[in-house]
Amino acid sequence: MTSRGITTDIVHAGRAFGTEHGGVHPSIHVSTQYGFDKVDDLIGVFQGTLKGAYNYARQGTPTTAALETQLARLEGGVGAVSFATGMAAVAALFLTLLRAGDHLVASRFVFGNTNSVLDTIAGLGVAVSRVDATAVEHVAAALRPETRMVFVETIANPGTQIPDLEAIGALCKERGILYVVDNTVLSPALFKPAVVGAGLVLHSLTKTIAGHGNALGGALVDTGLFDWSAYPNIAAPYRKGDARQWGLTQLRKKGLRDMGASLSSQHAHAIAVGAETLTLRLKQASATALSLAGFLEAHPAVARVHYPMLASHPQHALARRLFGAGSWLMAFELQDAEDCLPFIDRLQLPVKATGLGDTRSLVIPVAHTIFWEAGAAVRADMGIADGLVRLSVGLEDEADLRADLEQALR
Repeated sequence: MTSRGITTDIVHAGRAFGTEHGGVHPSIHVSTQYGFDKVDDLIGVFQGTLKGAYNYARQGTPTTAALETQLARLEGGVGAVSFATGMAAVAALFLTLLRAGDHLVASRFVFGNTNSVLDTIAGLGVAVSRVDATAVEHVAAALRPETRMVFVETIANPGTQIPDLEAIGALCKERGILYVVDNTVLSPALFKPAVVGAGLVLHSLTKTIAGHGNALGGALVDTGLFDWSAYPNIAAPYRKGDARQWGLTQLRKKGLRDMGASLSSQHAHAIAVGAETLTLRLKQASATALSLAGFLEAHPAVARVHYPMLASHPQHALARRLFGAGSWLMAFELQDAEDCLPFIDRLQLPVKATGLGDTRSLVIPVAHTIFWEAGAAVRADMGIADGLVRLSVGLEDEADLRADLEQALR
C-alpha cells in the first residue's frame, strides 16, 4: 500500500519500528538513563556520532520517540520533539529559536498563556508585534529586516478568528521567514499546516490529540519546508548533517536538555493511545458542534455565536475551503452579559472546567477565568466580551446537549 488514510496511519504508527514481545502497543520505558557495553558508544551519544541511541530520559525515551514518529507522520513532517506540556513547547519555540534583537510577528488572537510568554520574551529583548492576522496585509506591514518568525493559531481560542493562512504562508516563503502554526484546536485530522507552508507546527497534545483529559503534553513538528541553513540563530554545534534536522536538534538540546521540559513516557503512551480515536472523535464532535451552533444562533437569548462553520462567521469561506469537516470549538454571547454565570451554573452536562478537546463537553466563562489576568484592555482588543462563554463540544449525544442548553437558556 502506497497511500493510507490518516486513521490507519495513527493506529499503526506506534508499531512502525517493531514492538517488544509482539505487543500491539510500544512499551512504556521508565528508565531515566541508558547504559552501553562500550564507553565509545556512550561518547558517541554525547558527541552525536551514534544515532538512534538513548542517553538520559530528559532528552527522550523510546516511548516518546514512538509518539514523535506518530506525530511527524500525522503532520507529514520530517520529525518532531515532544514536551511536558503545550506551554513548554511554546516556551521552547521562542526561547531557543529567537535572540535579543530579533523581531516576532504574532496574531493578536492567541491563547492567553501564549500571550503571556510573548510578554516574557519582549522583556528579554525580542521585539513583538501583535497584529490582526485575519488579513495578510497586517502581517506584511509589521515585517522588519530583523523579523525571524511569524506565529499564528489555526483557530483562535476563544474567539475562533482564523488567520489568512495561505497568504501568510506565501509571504513568509517569499521573505524567508519561519512560519509557525499552532494546530492544537484542529489537529492534523482536520487540517495540516504544511499545505499553507508552515515550517513548524505546534500542538498542545493535552487537548485534541490526547482527547481524554488524562495526560499533559506538547510537541513541535518540523514539516521540512523551512531552510534552516539560512537561519542565523542555529548554534554552531547543531549545524552539521541534514540541515532539515537543525531546528529540531536545537529545540531538543535547548528545550529538553537545558530547560528540562521533558514529556514522561507514561503520558506519551496515554497520548498515543488517545490519538488512535482522533478522527472518529473529531468527526462526531464537529457534527454536533455545527448543529448546536445553528441552534444557539437562532435562540432569542443568544446575541452572537462564534463558530467558523456558520455562514455568519467572518472567515467562513476560508474555514470551509481549508478545514472541511469543521471544528468542535465555539464561543457565544448571551443578550445580557449578566446572565453568563447563572446560565453556566444551570448547565448539567458540560463540565465547568478549563481545557479543550476532551471527550466530555467543557464550558467556561472566558473573561472571568482564562483571560482575567490579561485585563479589560487586552480582552477588548481581542474581541472577548464580558459575557463570552466558551464551549468545547465533546462526545455526548447531540440531542442531550441541545436539551441541556435549551433548559439553561430558558
